[in-house]
Amino acid sequence: MNSRLLDQQTNLKTFGKCNQIHGHNYRIELTIKGTVDPVTGFLMNINDLKELMDETIVNRIVSQKTNGANNGLDDKNDTQLKRLTRIYRDLLETIGEDTEREGLLKTPERAAKALLYFTNGYQLKINDVLNDAVFAEDTDEMVVVKDIEMFSYCEHHLVPIYGKVSIGYLPDHKVLGLSKLARIVEMFARRLQVQERLTKQIAEAVVEAISPLGVGVVVEAKHMCMSSRGVQKINGKTITSCMFGEFKDNHKTRHEFLSMI
Repeated sequence: MNSRLLDQQTNLKTFGKCNQIHGHNYRIELTIKGTVDPVTGFLMNINDLKELMDETIVNRIVSQKTNGANNGLDDKNDTQLKRLTRIYRDLLETIGEDTEREGLLKTPERAAKALLYFTNGYQLKINDVLNDAVFAEDTDEMVVVKDIEMFSYCEHHLVPIYGKVSIGYLPDHKVLGLSKLARIVEMFARRLQVQERLTKQIAEAVVEAISPLGVGVVVEAKHMCMSSRGVQKINGKTITSCMFGEFKDNHKTRHEFLSMI
């Protein structure tokens, strides 16, 4: 169990031995007693059963402060969710929609939850993401992870940016768990962004994490603000790069990296 809104120490204090950034799968078994409906053969309608389980079990597990930790996080999230729900309802009504019709009844809350998820990177710090996955290794050969899927939001129009990220670095006797490079991308992508800043933030985070001899980051993405509005060029792609250390100063190192991606 792990919350990306908490730092590593608070996660450990909150979830104890169950703390694990990758999460676990849990199976819930529910026993219901009652009279069988002679028509359906069920004790309860399946949809009603799901709502009952969510209300009495699942939601309580999600919001429970395990080990007695009280950090006020649930109250903060609840306040944010309610405020955003009201805002989305007002937004829909402002554009002329009927928020009481069936298709939109739960849309404001769904949209609020989605926005909180899309921007949860603001709550994360590099140490939360690394989770101690830095290892001593006697190597100085280039490490490259390419085509990491990326999804973010343009801060100018609040529409999606999506594409791929390639990261390379030259270790200085320290290497990073490979999945952590993807998590670094996720941490900065889950914020309102411009691609140029996103690219640099990823590179700087790798430098902060392991102090390599050099780092290179290339991001290739499509911007919905360009393809769905304005000039409406659906095939246009934006490519940005950021190089530090050997990747910037040594053209052979830079060429090797670029040829690998």
